[in-house]
Amino acid sequence: MKTAAFFDLDKTILARSSSFAFARPFYKGRLIGRSDVIRSAYAQFVFLASGADHDQMESMRTYMSKLVTGWDVDKVKQIVAETLDEIVDPMVYEEAIKLIEDHKAEGHDVVIISSSGTDVVEPIGERLGADIAIGTQVAVEDGHYTGEILFYAYGEGKAEAMLALATEHGYDLTKCYAYTDSQTDLPMLELVGNPVAVNPDTELRKIATEHDWPVLDFQTPVALRKTIDTKQAAAAGAGVALGAVALGIAWYARRRFTRS
Repeated sequence: MKTAAFFDLDKTILARSSSFAFARPFYKGRLIGRSDVIRSAYAQFVFLASGADHDQMESMRTYMSKLVTGWDVDKVKQIVAETLDEIVDPMVYEEAIKLIEDHKAEGHDVVIISSSGTDVVEPIGERLGADIAIGTQVAVEDGHYTGEILFYAYGEGKAEAMLALATEHGYDLTKCYAYTDSQTDLPMLELVGNPVAVNPDTELRKIATEHDWPVLDFQTPVALRKTIDTKQAAAAGAGVALGAVALGIAWYARRRFTRS
């Protein structure tokens, strides 16, 4: 059976929230207003200062659902593609990049699961050379987001995704790894044989200590282009195709990054 390393994205691989990081490009693209930029900046501060609890994550779900309703999907993808390097490059943890490289060297699949929208998570995952990237999926109709959340990549949702992927790809979860910063991701950590707390919030640090789980504190955000051969990352993400797990769980539509 195969082994996978499951990574949360924000504060685990990235030093900031991937959702809020694109607030200014979305503003320039006239998708959001100035008040949303200010709110995003405040939410980013709270996120970095104390993490997010269950209530905050649910509030974020409601806010994001209303915010993206009516957005043109192609325009979102274009903005993300055009600004990805300038947004992501200064905030990728060097230690996370090394960890991803180590897992890939061991022949492990690298899977990113984040509560950020799939159109943000997928290109970041491809840029990092991930094998699979899963984000929150919003329904699309006539090329625009409806605001309906089909799959929320948070809490138990992440565990459901991991179980489905384990069945699809033959992962032995007892040998798999999971990395995250938040106590809201306990279902993700408890599902694998090798849970690791990365930059943990206060509650997760306490839980990790009680369970004798490893704790990693990443401190060095770097420019991705200076630490990864982008051609290799692009090759790892080649052959992108839409896919879904046919397990009776209609919880996401994702892109699969298959090694060429």
